[in-house]
Amino acid sequence: MLNIGLLIIRLVIGLLFVGHGAQKLFGWFGGYGPKGTGGWFESVGIKPGVTMAIIAGLAELIGGLLFALGFLTPLAGILIAGTMAMAIIKVHAPNGLWATANGYEFNLTLLAVAIGVALIGPGQYALDAFLF
Repeated sequence: MLNIGLLIIRLVIGLLFVGHGAQKLFGWFGGYGPKGTGGWFESVGIKPGVTMAIIAGLAELIGGLLFALGFLTPLAGILIAGTMAMAIIKVHAPNGLWATANGYEFNLTLLAVAIGVALIGPGQYALDAFLF
């Protein structure tokens, strides 16, 4: 059951991050693409906006894909945790903890899940288990 649980966690979190990366990189799923996301990044002090939007999009897309597949899971966890750490520091921390006030509660949860899975491993139903 542990391995099925890890698979569910990896698929849900990983594929959601793939979606977030695609929003930033391609404007898919209601996203704004690099230009729109970059403009918003600039408005919150993340510069250069378009470059940072592409970097964040790549980290989310690649990190999410690796996480979902259970491939290079420690790297995937770092990529996801890094984007969430930046979201906390640059956007949500001034609002406090709770999501009801646009705080960092949800970002911290995702960061903890990514690091937790990276530390304990992706489980038996993962490419890492087959290849390493």
